[in-house]
Amino acid sequence: MQTAERSSGHDPSEQVIYNRCLYAYKAASEFVKGDIIELGSGEGYGIQMLAPLAQRYLAVDKFDTDFSGQANVEFRKQLLPSLAGIADNTFDFAVTFQVIEHIQDDKTFVSEIHRILKPGGMLLLTTPNRPMSLTRNPWHIREYSASELAAIVGNSFGKVEVKGVFGSPVVMEYHERNKASVQRITRFDVLKLQYRLPRQLLQIPYDIMNRLNRRKLMEGNTEIVNKVSLSDFFLKESTADCFDLFVVATK
Repeated sequence: MQTAERSSGHDPSEQVIYNRCLYAYKAASEFVKGDIIELGSGEGYGIQMLAPLAQRYLAVDKFDTDFSGQANVEFRKQLLPSLAGIADNTFDFAVTFQVIEHIQDDKTFVSEIHRILKPGGMLLLTTPNRPMSLTRNPWHIREYSASELAAIVGNSFGKVEVKGVFGSPVVMEYHERNKASVQRITRFDVLKLQYRLPRQLLQIPYDIMNRLNRRKLMEGNTEIVNKVSLSDFFLKESTADCFDLFVVATK
């Protein structure tokens, strides 16, 4: 099922969130080489940045995806967090972007990644920074602060650094307008049902409202949305106002 959690570069209203997600791959391209595994590869829109840097690239996702056009890319359909069938000490790098927040057993997920990495191998992981979330996202099992995420990853990895993905002034302007728009919608939730109801009941309504909101923002802020590109995002030490947390962990 295609949801608002799977951002697409084909929808102009998703220009900001799409470039934010794509930026993780750009940042990862400064690190990766050798044998790479991507966990939660989705449609694979970032693979073209990383696969040319790899000797071997294994993409893993719960949905079937065709990567036959990429010579060194293999695909495995598998439900995370288990990485059964993948041998210990196999990969130089593991990348997993906007995935851990969807995993019930996050500790096992991180432990499995540690297992399949070679000694000295690195995990590159992104997830939304909870303090910057505008509302509850029912597609997420949980969200993290920087310290919470460092603790989870630190259960398995000895060296953990948590950076943050930040946006330029034009991205921040879009964020503030989006925040105001979301607040206009959520002000009707006087009983705070978004936090009290089971998340599964809220997923489809959230998905519909999320897409409608992005398209409305596009209509009223076309110039701002069209300005945003990969160059509007950057990486530095994490703070409470970064959009995403970017973990670099070494085995």
